[in-house]
Amino acid sequence: MKKASIILSSALLLGLLAGCGSNNDANKAEPANSAPAATENSSSTNTSAAQGQLKDGVYYAQGDVDAKTGWQDYVTVTVSGGKITGAIWNGLSEKAPVDKVTYSKEGKYGMKAGGASSEWHEQAEKVEQALIDKQDPKAITTDKEGKTDAVSGVSIHVGEFLQLVEKALAAAPVEVGPYKDGTYHAEGDQFDAKSGWKDSVDVVIVAGKIAKVNFSGVNAKGEDKKQYSIDGKYGMKAGGAQAEWHEEVAKAEAYLVEKQDPASVTFNAEGKTDAISGATISLKEYFDLVTKALDQAK
Repeated sequence: MKKASIILSSALLLGLLAGCGSNNDANKAEPANSAPAATENSSSTNTSAAQGQLKDGVYYAQGDVDAKTGWQDYVTVTVSGGKITGAIWNGLSEKAPVDKVTYSKEGKYGMKAGGASSEWHEQAEKVEQALIDKQDPKAITTDKEGKTDAVSGVSIHVGEFLQLVEKALAAAPVEVGPYKDGTYHAEGDQFDAKSGWKDSVDVVIVAGKIAKVNFSGVNAKGEDKKQYSIDGKYGMKAGGAQAEWHEEVAKAEAYLVEKQDPASVTFNAEGKTDAISGATISLKEYFDLVTKALDQAK
């Protein structure tokens, strides 16, 4: 269910963007990429990144879910005046409620703990700047493993990033949504007196649009609500429900990625809705928290 959820959310985002334009394995010093590594002088695009030959706008591409690390990388490339003026290398994973850069900044990716000289997001920033400096992904050469000596201080695999940049630039610019890119968090003011949980949401914005939503929460013991359900401790099916809590919220999360608007749902006095098939739990507080999180992204 978890893997299906991230693939569905990613597919929904890709569809939205394309339609508008034309305990984990990740904690390793050098996470592997499953996509074929970019090789020196290789090219998969008919679009040149040379100065003045690109249409202004924001370009987007995403890779496949890496079977080993669980991350699904994506890039956004900004072109202004025919030049590449911005680049973002990031990713999503069912193992993390936030995006890859945020996860790394929080110290959870663990590259330095694994012996690397710097964290993943710090190395990614150097590769992004190298692309802006060189104006062409083909100008950053790599070996057969997808690593490069062309960017000082970078030991991670950069092959997939370069391939995704080429893929993005080969397509039309996407229509950017109304929000600022990043991960935004909101949580309840207190623990619920009845359930004992304090609800929380994380909303990931990519190219201005909702790319991922994570509904969860925490109790007084510090246990994560979604993981608590995944571990079979929440007990909804044991109580007669057709699905567990995390399975129902996955439907609500996917609905938000598709609809892009928490106000698109109406709720009854119990905080429940008929708008999301298979979701029988109270969801109003989560949608209110999404609205609160999105206010930070405006």
